Amino acid sequence: MKVNQAEIVISAVSKKQYPNDRLPEIALAGRSNVGKSSFINKMIQRKSLARTSSKPGKTQTLNFYKINETFYFVDVPGYGYAKVSKKEREAWGRMIEEYLVERENLRATALVVDIRHEPTVDDVKMYHFLKHHDLRVLVIATKLDKIPKGKRTKHIQRVIQTLDLDQDDTVIPFSSETGEGKDHAWKTLQLYLK
Repeated sequence: MKVNQAEIVISAVSKKQYPNDRLPEIALAGRSNVGKSSFINKMIQRKSLARTSSKPGKTQTLNFYKINETFYFVDVPGYGYAKVSKKEREAWGRMIEEYLVERENLRATALVVDIRHEPTVDDVKMYHFLKHHDLRVLVIATKLDKIPKGKRTKHIQRVIQTLDLDQDDTVIPFSSETGEGKDHAWKTLQLYLK
């Protein structure tokens, strides 16, 4: 997909702030600092529309990015970050759950994991949460450029096994540095946006 137009429309914390133009949405879920913002920026060929940070826990709202006036990427707060209070984490949890479970415009969730490491307990919980609610899931395994070519298959298999991935779901190895996996990601996302 060629992206000609991309903008952040709103950073929402509750249902009443969500855009109401009925466009389809693709959510991005993953640990803090796993590369969700870098994924968005690479997909839309912009350096910094989605703000990246070296500090985990920076995204604390649901950030709606409108793409080509046809759909939204929705970046949800990262999980698994310890330096926020338990109360804050619970509030984020409720906000994320409300969005993922109740949002009619949501077409699929891209679960972003770091291919260098085994998916965390939180990644596994998120994957099973999404499947429990019959949500479509696409796994984006970022930081592909950090893995030697000869070891990639082993790392992909580890992601599939650790998440206990359904046969219907796809893992797309992806690099925000090189753009590898970008075309595959767009092809897959476009199936969900029809």
